[in-house]
Amino acid sequence: MKTDNIDGEFGGEERRSFMRYLLRDMRALERILDEGMLEEGVRRVGAEQELFLIDKAYHPAPVAMEMLAAMRDPHYTTELGRFNLEMNLDPLDYGGDCLRKMENQLTQFVGNLRDTAQAMGYNVALTGILPTIRKTDLNMDNMTPSARYAALNAAMTKLRGGDYEFYIKGIDELVLRHDSVMAEACNASFQVHFQVGKDEFAALYNMAQAIAGPVLAAGTNSPLLFGRRLWAETRIALFQQAVDTRRPGDYQRESNPRVFFGNRWVKSSVLELYKEDVARFRTLVGIPADEDPIERLQMGQVPELKALRLHNGTVYRWNRACYGITGGKPHLRIECRVLPSGPTVVDEVANAALWFGLMGALARQYDDVTQVMDFEHAKMNLLQAARLGLSANMVWLEGKEMTAQRLILDKLLPMADEGLAIKNIDAADRTRYLGIIEARVKSGLTGSRWFLNSLAHMKDKGTSGERFTALTAAMVKRQTEGSPGHTWPLAELGESGGWLRNYVKVEQYMDTDVHVVYEDESVDLVANLMEWEHIRYVPVENLQHKFVGLVSQRSMLRLMAQGKIGQDTSIAEVMKPVADLVTVRPDDTTLEAIQKLRTHKVGCLPVVHDDRVVGVVTERDFMDIAYELLEQRLGRAAAE
Repeated sequence: MKTDNIDGEFGGEERRSFMRYLLRDMRALERILDEGMLEEGVRRVGAEQELFLIDKAYHPAPVAMEMLAAMRDPHYTTELGRFNLEMNLDPLDYGGDCLRKMENQLTQFVGNLRDTAQAMGYNVALTGILPTIRKTDLNMDNMTPSARYAALNAAMTKLRGGDYEFYIKGIDELVLRHDSVMAEACNASFQVHFQVGKDEFAALYNMAQAIAGPVLAAGTNSPLLFGRRLWAETRIALFQQAVDTRRPGDYQRESNPRVFFGNRWVKSSVLELYKEDVARFRTLVGIPADEDPIERLQMGQVPELKALRLHNGTVYRWNRACYGITGGKPHLRIECRVLPSGPTVVDEVANAALWFGLMGALARQYDDVTQVMDFEHAKMNLLQAARLGLSANMVWLEGKEMTAQRLILDKLLPMADEGLAIKNIDAADRTRYLGIIEARVKSGLTGSRWFLNSLAHMKDKGTSGERFTALTAAMVKRQTEGSPGHTWPLAELGESGGWLRNYVKVEQYMDTDVHVVYEDESVDLVANLMEWEHIRYVPVENLQHKFVGLVSQRSMLRLMAQGKIGQDTSIAEVMKPVADLVTVRPDDTTLEAIQKLRTHKVGCLPVVHDDRVVGVVTERDFMDIAYELLEQRLGRAAAE
């Protein structure tokens, strides 16, 4: 539920008032359930599509508000970042050609948005995490101007008690600190909805939990973040840490992050989830009470339960229970939130088909999946899928253990086909969508694998920035063509667009593999580093990792010639202090960097962010630009 009617100051009486409102909604929902007011015997499905807006250089474009104004379509709405948008599909009756209709509407919505974006000089990208997104894109200026998002950020940061800290380890390692909830804007998902009845909710919700791991393993698409190769589906770890309001060090008291899988199977009712969420998670934002849900029920009307829906929207279960109203009739839905955006629309609908089919098949084969599966196994399966994708080991029903790849091919695909057939899904559609899953899983070529294989294919070619731009450019091109992701050719460095798109900002080409030394260490260490690594500049830090100076090969030689360096000389005695240095920021333009190099006649620019050195730029970094530019100009001159 998205609303801007948020109480700006949420504390004291405002918080108590909202809690009264929330608890009244809970009592109203109990009455709705007890009196059989929920819509029954109807199965509808739906989806939400999140995506990124990108500029001509394939970097995030914070133009969501301008895009919405141009679209003028209520199907499109905001997300946390101004470079994100969300599209909400119309609900579909589950059966027949509903999957094809879902694909057609998604294709139409994405196409309309792409046409509008391109007319304004932008484009769209379907991916779980945009490869070219940078930490500097996560500033507060890029937060969507909405009271809801501002209030959520303020409340979460206050509860957190300081900066958000991230640690994710995959092939590479990411250690990061950020000052707002904006890291969550790195994520884009494809969320599918499944309408259920009151009495079947518990059984079907537990089934959604049981299949979450293998379904995610089949559809991973987010292995990269800030240039690091991390989990097969890094969104899972990033989202949990991005909105985690727990304070570091509170290890003795058991508590949950606001993004979580759950703690146990549901026994009988959706109320168990809502009650746990109210009991465990502090209300973050509030709205004025503009309806009395009990009075509305007494008048024979259906309450909107705005307070309950708002609080539910600030607790991010991977399978979320949703209350809604369609045609004046209240209903319940299960929302699957584990799937990433992309690689293409048809891939996403194939993922949805697998999930829908498994939900139906399990319901037919097992009255109660909790009797044949431990909850901890379902929970671990999701974590393993996020980390390792198709190679993850999983424990399936009755304790049977196998890789996700074998589980999907041998057991789940036939089961999903049966589940879709039960609802009379068109045979051709079943073959098409599940065939995409089968081909993808057999080949092992998930979206995540395409990214990593493409990156390996371009290893040692160009700069890191060029490689990640090439990944994004290739992805967008192939998405536009529409072929399923497992059929894509690998990205090529030439797709990056050349130097003009890859040398816009310093952070696109700066060297981040920086050797640093501490100011109290021996100068001999610097001399050896320069010889071993063939480098001419070494940044210096203090013990708090704050950038304090720079040692250059030239200054070392000069001091040695003057006899000013001895065995006991410290680095602090020979370095040039930071106050005397010329530096740049990651988001400075290349033109600014070149001007600083020329004006100050220096050969190296340390790249500094928050008093820490995050990279270096040297005059050598511009040789490739100069070579390509000279080649182009000489080529044009020869042609003339």
